[in-house]
Amino acid sequence: MSTANLPSPAGNAKPKTSVLRWAFRIFRWTTYLAALITLILLLHKSPPPLVEATPQAAARAEEKFAQVEQSVAQGQQATVRLDETELNSYLASHLDLKVDQPAAAATPAPTTPGGPGSPTPQDVEEMRSSVRDVKVTMADDRVKAYVVFDVHGKDMTLELEGKLGATNGYLQFVPVSGQIGSLPIPQSTLEAAVQRLMESPENREKLRLPPDISDLHIENGELVATYK
Repeated sequence: MSTANLPSPAGNAKPKTSVLRWAFRIFRWTTYLAALITLILLLHKSPPPLVEATPQAAARAEEKFAQVEQSVAQGQQATVRLDETELNSYLASHLDLKVDQPAAAATPAPTTPGGPGSPTPQDVEEMRSSVRDVKVTMADDRVKAYVVFDVHGKDMTLELEGKLGATNGYLQFVPVSGQIGSLPIPQSTLEAAVQRLMESPENREKLRLPPDISDLHIENGELVATYK
């Protein structure tokens, strides 16, 4: 029998190898493209919300808190309501936000006795002061925070939307949505991150509300704090 017309085994292997090679290349470049798009979205600052902050509104907020303190001192219950302008004005006048510093400030500080990998007090202070701007919007029963923070000299934005509450004297936040830059954060990841943040021993005491506050929530686009 003649074998002239039979396909060669080697002839079948070459196309298969070629297909696998092209599939690998497509997968590799698709991965690179996805990583590039993700990076672009992360570094793309989302536009800030249009909120107003004025000295007059900050003064109104201070006056409301002063009135509440007088009522509580007399053993009376009291409630503070801050609208969006008053809250943003109060935050702008009380938050110690990061300011632009000369490049010399980035000089590494001496290491501590804990070893080269241990954070120095300067490191801790830099992390605390990395926030450059905070704006808050409120609608119905939800609050949305817009935060600009510095990462190695590059401004990035974080947006978190959710519901505020108080449980056993501690601030509670139930996330509804969030994004870093223009990249949305998956809901499961967002909930897990917020839960770890609020349950960590380092942050637990920071979330403790003043003993006079019995409730804190958003109502009709206003921050409502109830004092005992």
